[in-house]
Amino acid sequence: MRLSRRSLLAATAATAATGTAALVTTAGTVHARAATGTGEATEAGIPALLQRAEALLTGGDLDPADPDFAAAVAALDSTAKDHWDTLDRGAARTALWTDLAPLADPGNFGQSYTRLRTIATAWATPGTSLTADAAVADALVAALRFTYDTAYNPARRETGNWWFWEIGAPRALMDSAVLLRDRLPAADLADYLSVVDRFCPDADRRTNSPTLAETGANRADKAVIVALRGLLGQDTAKLAAARDALSDVRDSGRNSLFRYVTSGDGFYEDGSFVQHGTVAYTGTYGVVLLSGIAHLLALLAGSPWEVADPEVSVVYEAVERSFTPVIFEGLMMDAVRGRAASRERAGDHRDGAAAVAAILLLATGAPEAYAARWRAVAKGWLTRNRTTPFARLATPPQLALAKDVLGDDGVTVGERTTGLHVFADMDRVVHRRPRWAYALSLSSKRVAAYEAGNGENLHGWYTGDGMAYLYDADDLAQFNDGFWPTVDPYRLPGTTVDTRQRTDLGTGGGTSTYRPANTVAGGAVLHARYGAVSMELIGAPGSTLRAKKSWFLIDNAVVSLGAGITATDGRTVETVVENRSLGRDGARRLVIDGVRQPDEQGWSGQFGRAGWAHIEGVGGYVFHETTALNALREERTGTWRAINTGADTGGSTTAVTRRYLTLWIDHGVSPTAAGYAHVLLPGASAAVTASWARSRPVHVVANDAVVQAVEVRRLGLTAANFWNAGTAAGITSSGPASVLFLRRDDRISVAVCDPGRTLTTVAVELPFRVRAVTDADDTVSVTPGRRGRLTVTVGGSRGHTHRAELVP
Repeated sequence: MRLSRRSLLAATAATAATGTAALVTTAGTVHARAATGTGEATEAGIPALLQRAEALLTGGDLDPADPDFAAAVAALDSTAKDHWDTLDRGAARTALWTDLAPLADPGNFGQSYTRLRTIATAWATPGTSLTADAAVADALVAALRFTYDTAYNPARRETGNWWFWEIGAPRALMDSAVLLRDRLPAADLADYLSVVDRFCPDADRRTNSPTLAETGANRADKAVIVALRGLLGQDTAKLAAARDALSDVRDSGRNSLFRYVTSGDGFYEDGSFVQHGTVAYTGTYGVVLLSGIAHLLALLAGSPWEVADPEVSVVYEAVERSFTPVIFEGLMMDAVRGRAASRERAGDHRDGAAAVAAILLLATGAPEAYAARWRAVAKGWLTRNRTTPFARLATPPQLALAKDVLGDDGVTVGERTTGLHVFADMDRVVHRRPRWAYALSLSSKRVAAYEAGNGENLHGWYTGDGMAYLYDADDLAQFNDGFWPTVDPYRLPGTTVDTRQRTDLGTGGGTSTYRPANTVAGGAVLHARYGAVSMELIGAPGSTLRAKKSWFLIDNAVVSLGAGITATDGRTVETVVENRSLGRDGARRLVIDGVRQPDEQGWSGQFGRAGWAHIEGVGGYVFHETTALNALREERTGTWRAINTGADTGGSTTAVTRRYLTLWIDHGVSPTAAGYAHVLLPGASAAVTASWARSRPVHVVANDAVVQAVEVRRLGLTAANFWNAGTAAGITSSGPASVLFLRRDDRISVAVCDPGRTLTTVAVELPFRVRAVTDADDTVSVTPGRRGRLTVTVGGSRGHTHRAELVP
């Protein structure tokens, strides 16, 4: 069986032959269960499920002569052969690999199991140099036994990182056992099942802290482990427990992965995904969760233990609500990858490929209304990303699913995702146009500015302080090609920073997060095209920096305003307009006010009255008032090890050098009420930028510590962020709020939100007559009159947008 949508569906039909009946659990969840209650009847389909589990690891009976699989099989072979060649197979060994000694260390036995699984996968996959080699199989069987006896057995007590004991090691062990099941002695298999029963007996609970319920990705990971243990041990109760763990029938679904959450870990209705309580993690833990659920759905489909909870639709909806907006041409945005951005071997393209693979796997069993849309979108990602093609990153089973879609003429190539997405529950904003995307990474007392720990993300100090990511369809390597080890971490695009020296984060064991003290982070969105976003910046301990920052997202422009920039520490404060990687030898032209600037490295310039700037192949920058602008070309050298020293994710010490072009505004030493105002025009030419600078289609109405507001008169659009009660552009707000209105001849559209979540209601007066209301959220009441007045109940809405459609 070659892994594909058709083969999985066929296997589903075959596995379902035992017959099923519906059972409603105490949680009100419907599950499929065997129609007969005998153990023999329910165990009859287990061999077929084990074959499917193997296919999910190897791709099934793929043709090694098929050139489409050549690269994936070769990549697997290369890695596995390297592990095989360095595997210590001697009788006197004390570890399996010299760099993973002592074996008893959890990080070392965890990584040893991962390497053994890679070798076993190559052994079971057609076309590798290790395929079906009896000596390889014998050595793997012996290595698994040695690891059990030496390091990972029920007699041991958890020490160090719990994850290796309860997820990393048991998952790799169970996968290896699936692949080697016909070669493993019965006594060995029994021992391996017993160690899983010791450290991962229950997907619902943390073994080393049984009162702690597992959530999110960790829960999904454990459910897969329990399911594989059930298959290998022919334990139908374990299979049922794995299925039920996704819905958590034991506590009436309070921790179900198929429920939207309003706090903590999981999927939120606005598309946010949070893990570790406060971290925006769609791109890593979210992908792991999606992958785990997709894997379990595919594994158990059509069997007596298939997942039949109707609320699985939450996961189906998350594909387009949570994942698609943050996947750009197949890569995963770093704004939602957390500390994983510091991992050399897990760049945005690789995490993006994992997300695409998970979506394709989920599509094999999802309702066609969902699956058809996902396959079209995925086909667009697969065909457009030529910088790091999916085939270069995918495993054989992942490539089999992609090949199935690419070879299906009935699947259209989906158009690029567009629209404005404010993920209020994880303090992220994504503005997408056909050829570019702009992402903002904000933070607040609710959402962490960064996570660090276990040696990861050592320089992530300012990644949540309003960092701006500009993605260009013609420059997909921007954040993937050595960006993080070489970028100046004090000058991340979009940030306003105190230039003090910082110390490395997360050098100890475990992970930790930093949440600033501000309440305001987020904003309102109108018609998925226009947004008013704000963040109050409060410096980390040791800095008195304060600032009010706003972004107005208007079709093909991003307006950035800063006000009230104040500090008393005797240090310089800067706002970074842009810090663009030019790659290894890039020399993109910089033009300022029509004059081309020098191209040589090390050049810097100060422009006391800059009106506009343009970076070739990136876009234009227009300054509201002539601005004292600084520019720098430099080569920067760093190492991945300098930002990640993790035991299993740490980077190399090889020097990486990249060129950068940086634009920034110097607010001086200990500024008082400083500010900035500029417009980004992604993809615009120098001529278009110069024209924009002359015509000024966006008018900055206010930029102070009370209100920041802009008008676009040709559109009839006004957008404002109120920090306190005030008036601007004819709008009066009774308190802090983000407000947008769009006036056309026959209607007025209004959007309001409370990004600080401090109010119960907010009253907004508009600068025009309102005669009638054609549509409005239940939270909005309108008083018609010469000055229309909206009273918006924002309490409990968690920073989400309230809308109304009015007749002037």
